[in-house]
Amino acid sequence: MKKIYPDAKTALDGLLFDGMTVMSGGFGLCGIPENLIAALRDSGVKDLTFISNNAGVDDFGLGLLLHTRQIKKMISSYVGENKEFERQFLSGELELEFNPQGTLAERIRAGGAGIPGFYTKTGVGTVIAEGKEHKEFNGETYIMETGLTADISIVKAWKADEQGNLVFRKTARNFNPMMATAGKVTIAEVEEIVPLGSLDPDCIHTPGIFVQRLIKGEHEKRIEQRTIRERENA
Repeated sequence: MKKIYPDAKTALDGLLFDGMTVMSGGFGLCGIPENLIAALRDSGVKDLTFISNNAGVDDFGLGLLLHTRQIKKMISSYVGENKEFERQFLSGELELEFNPQGTLAERIRAGGAGIPGFYTKTGVGTVIAEGKEHKEFNGETYIMETGLTADISIVKAWKADEQGNLVFRKTARNFNPMMATAGKVTIAEVEEIVPLGSLDPDCIHTPGIFVQRLIKGEHEKRIEQRTIRERENA
């Protein structure tokens, strides 16, 4: 099975439809599949539900799809860096299913593992628990959360071999590996594709069995917030 595609547009061919659900990896602007996001924007597909820790910034990452009104709903944990997200949400143009960060990660992991639901103490007694099943274990109250899956998962890795075995770097491992297991089709964009056998098997984070399509991308590696100190006079 040939997994390597020439570009993001080609890798998405035949997979897109209006109203689909997409998982998009990354943490802040670290490890986001920026080439695939741009190709989604250019495709014109709309009414999307995105499962992503955050929504990028105004002019980058998922912020591109917010500007073009292609996202209908976000299932997220942190959305504090995007003014357009704030505007659309407060005006009722955008749906939001808000999750504690650990709960979001576990919902994705559970979905990828075929687990339909689980119980957690996180959110008990808050608005997060409203409308959810409550159950007691050993005298403690827990709420049930459901596993998450998607029509496609788009992830960003550091290296891949020709069979789609993936290696991530540092913070990029936060959501990408679990999302790679939870999509019906997973597309990975990477910085480098190496020959089969080049990767140390003990260093592979996502086995290629989870990855159906693969591209080599060019990446900006932006910094979300840059804080500098003024230089003191000598």
